[in-house]
Amino acid sequence: MAGRETTPRPPVLLRAARLLDVDKGELVEPGEVLVVGEHIAETQPERLPEGTVVHELGDVTLMPGLMDMEVNLFLGGPDHGSPLIPVQEDPALRTLRAVANARRTLHRGYTTVRNLGLFVQTGGVLLDVALKKAIDLGWVDGPRVVPAGHAIAPTGGHLDPTMFQAFAPGVLPLTVEEGIANGVAEVRKAVRYQIKYGAKVIKVCASNGVMSHTGPAGAQQYSDEELRAVVDEAHRAGLKVAAHCMGDSAIRSAVEAGIDCIEHGFLASDATLDLMVERGTFLVATTYLTEGMNTGHADPELRAKAAEVFPRARESTARAIRRGVKVALGTDAPAIPHGKGALELLALVDRGMRPLQALRAATTVAAELIGADDRGRLRPGLLADVIAVPGDPLADLSVTGRVCFVMKGGRVYRDDIQGS
Repeated sequence: MAGRETTPRPPVLLRAARLLDVDKGELVEPGEVLVVGEHIAETQPERLPEGTVVHELGDVTLMPGLMDMEVNLFLGGPDHGSPLIPVQEDPALRTLRAVANARRTLHRGYTTVRNLGLFVQTGGVLLDVALKKAIDLGWVDGPRVVPAGHAIAPTGGHLDPTMFQAFAPGVLPLTVEEGIANGVAEVRKAVRYQIKYGAKVIKVCASNGVMSHTGPAGAQQYSDEELRAVVDEAHRAGLKVAAHCMGDSAIRSAVEAGIDCIEHGFLASDATLDLMVERGTFLVATTYLTEGMNTGHADPELRAKAAEVFPRARESTARAIRRGVKVALGTDAPAIPHGKGALELLALVDRGMRPLQALRAATTVAAELIGADDRGRLRPGLLADVIAVPGDPLADLSVTGRVCFVMKGGRVYRDDIQGS
């Protein structure tokens, strides 16, 4: 698509064998969705407007578009492969890579994503905001992007890009505008910069990580005062805060600071999980990476750390589900390849969710997390973000890995059934 459409599209009826009502947890037969413009006009309509185009999709289930609450479209790819090392990838090349990853993600049925934090030298340009604009303008195909701009991290923190490669001093200098901030004043400036240039969520590095060279997994990296400053700046601007956070005490500090969403939460205790329930704090568990992430390239001490933490993380996610924490789906792609969100859905079921709960994690719960009441359900008045899968996803959740039809905002981006 070269740009915004100027000619109104005719009404479209999507007709399939079934439709999933994610609120009721029921399949409606047959499944019919009438789309007018970018929105759903009716489900199971009794009459069709004149000129309606009917798409006969056959023996499939219509579902709301899925949502991935933690991706980095600017890293990785379908097979993680690249002939270049990170320092050979300039911002322009990273953006072109993101275009390919965005298209792949959309075609796998994910119509909304949070791009949670650039950690790359850009000269202060918010690449994910630019990608969002290009997608919204119709210049490139991709999901709706909720961009975080640069992740806010302390020097040597888990999201300091010079940490991963253990660069020598002076290699790849980074600025406060690029998210490297120390102390309350710099943290406030970094957050304000992301907001000024279009971030719609703020990502902060609250603790160390499994792949961190600087300290044990889960060690708190920002002080309580710095975390409160991040939350204060973001909330006054109407933005939520997502925190990379693994260690129990760091998670508790982040929750008490008012952070809205914990990413990973691998080492949370029962008491901390209960606090998250009490405060309404979301968890994006990224649980499949604990069994699917390739750590073979990592240093031996990092592989040993992963071998210790990942089994505990899987058990922590299961406890979070049992205790009623609001869990939204996130893959942490490219920790697992882009477009493999079905693996995360299946992992959530393995940790104790029912298939319907897992689907809600990728639809209604995700929509609540980002404060979007215009998506996540097949309901009149909402955005026409509709996908189709073969079979019954409530009986066999693996069918979410075989998406055969994708509509976003009333426009078809994938149709394996009719060959378009």
